[in-house]
Amino acid sequence: MSTKKRLLTNFLSLASVQGLTYILPLITLPYLAIVLGPSKYGLVNFAQAFIQYFILFTDYGFNFVATKEVSLARDDKKKLSIIFSSVMFVRFMLLIISFLILVGLVCFIPKFQTNSIIYFLTFGMVLGNVLFPIWFFQGIEQMKVISILNAIAKIIFTIGIFVFVKEKSQFLYVPLFNTLGSIVIGIVALYIIYAHYKISFIKPSKSDIIHQLKEGWHIFVSNIVTSIYTTSNIFILGFFASDKVVGYYASAEKIVKAISSVISPLVQTVYPYLSKALQDSKERAMWILSLVFILITVSMGVLSLVIGFGAPFVVKILGHEYENSVPLIQILSGLPLLLGWANVFGILTMINFDYKKELSRIYIITSIFGVLLTIVLIPTFKQYGTAWNAILAEALATFLMAGFLWKKGIHVWKFKR
Repeated sequence: MSTKKRLLTNFLSLASVQGLTYILPLITLPYLAIVLGPSKYGLVNFAQAFIQYFILFTDYGFNFVATKEVSLARDDKKKLSIIFSSVMFVRFMLLIISFLILVGLVCFIPKFQTNSIIYFLTFGMVLGNVLFPIWFFQGIEQMKVISILNAIAKIIFTIGIFVFVKEKSQFLYVPLFNTLGSIVIGIVALYIIYAHYKISFIKPSKSDIIHQLKEGWHIFVSNIVTSIYTTSNIFILGFFASDKVVGYYASAEKIVKAISSVISPLVQTVYPYLSKALQDSKERAMWILSLVFILITVSMGVLSLVIGFGAPFVVKILGHEYENSVPLIQILSGLPLLLGWANVFGILTMINFDYKKELSRIYIITSIFGVLLTIVLIPTFKQYGTAWNAILAEALATFLMAGFLWKKGIHVWKFKR
């Protein structure tokens, strides 16, 4: 299969199957928001935001660093087995550490003692995430497998929600079915890797483990500090506002980010191909980046405008209880475009050009800015301060990435034939 045909096949299969993974959350989101009400819906999302820290911790940057290693070693089964084994070993060690931390927090912090069961049920998503090596399938450019398995997880979750969640008291079924879906696809993914791709587990050496920890460190730092101004918003808001207010903000953020996620198939398809193309021709890699930049600017720019002007109509689906979410959606409406640019500048360009350390610094600067905004905005302005915190911090990160690339002479926004 030619390179162009493989890229197109990967993108179309990923986009078509992931279309289901985008549609299903958009169906369950209003259903859950209506059935659970702002308070319980806010609690569920607060728990997910909290557990997201552990998912980031166990990811440790492997979704980018290990993807690149797998991409470059895709024809060497022995080397692939070593990479696979060492990465999985590290992730399981991080999983154990994460669970011990969760137990400690639930035992000693009152905020987590109330409704503690929801945190343990939601933690199952961390196990499912560790079991599912997305980075391996991305590296060998088999995105269709990722898409199909993610679709299965979403189907399990959606069916469970509509069958079992009929009233507010059944809110614990939400994390339960999220966990079941993620664990099931994780187990299936490991079976596919073992049976179809003939990758076996090899006891990793100390040097292999240290190598993976060193390679993933800067991306890990970037992911952790990025969470301060992304996933942390709901979590921090939960300490200053009621579950109902968290529900208003969570519903707005979920809608905007669900729409923003349409960019994922393109980024996941281009990233491993770009890693390999950069080894052969920098000019061709720059041409690909410029083309992707134009596509993302146009598509995500249109989506941002649609979200901003269409917010009142979107919220009508959730009911009058969520009218307070309209201004929040309008504040966050610029996120699709900013996130699109950040993906091009940060993930596709800076990581592939081996500027991981510099990217970490940008995220650290942005996180410090985000912390300062958090101190000023969230305690006083609650959900509105949280929304402005999210948009301003993302804008700063994107601006700093663009400025860095400009200084390095990597002008992805200049298209050349």
